[in-house]
Amino acid sequence: MNDKAWLLVIALSMSFVGNIFAWFHMNAQFKWDWARSQWWILLGGLPVGYLFYYSTRMFYEYFGEYWAIRPIGFGIATITFAILTALMLGELPN
Repeated sequence: MNDKAWLLVIALSMSFVGNIFAWFHMNAQFKWDWARSQWWILLGGLPVGYLFYYSTRMFYEYFGEYWAIRPIGFGIATITFAILTALMLGELPN
């Protein structure tokens, strides 16, 4: 795999992990009391911000334009949200 392909793999991975962190950052409050803590709100956002910042930067470097990034990010976020909401909260779309 060439360097450019690795850039895409890393960006996809970081975006996926960022969405997992973001799901727990925003939705863990509905499952666990500790997730309502101000410390969780403040500190939980740091890894999310870094992962999304650098994945967006790598996607831009790979594609050379921003509009290619948005549908990928939306797709990853939707899939991650659906899986984690079903597994962690037991909710399915209705």
